[in-house]
Amino acid sequence: MAGMFELFMDSQAAFRFRLTAPDGTVMAVSKPFDTKTDAIAGIAAVREYAGMGLITDCCTTSTNAAVPSAWSDTGGKAEDSPRMPKIDFHGRARAVRRAVSGPRWAGAIHNLS
Repeated sequence: MAGMFELFMDSQAAFRFRLTAPDGTVMAVSKPFDTKTDAIAGIAAVREYAGMGLITDCCTTSTNAAVPSAWSDTGGKAEDSPRMPKIDFHGRARAVRRAVSGPRWAGAIHNLS
């Protein structure tokens, strides 16, 4: 289930909307709008622009962001990554699709009697 936009009036009699998750958690609250029509246009803009929006990191400090040792640069060493095993994922996915879908037929069956 997708999130829900809730349109409401705040304490200053301005229209706002909030985006809530399926469990009721408030994920975002809009700026104040003068009219209900403007608030609905804001919801449409959020739907249009935020679908697959890029993330821009505007943080000025990185004191809370410690780089895990597995992600650090190994200095050119060819080590095996502990996070990603060396498996042919595409080959395994093809094998699973073939097993699920059954045999593939090259042509139609011509004997209709």
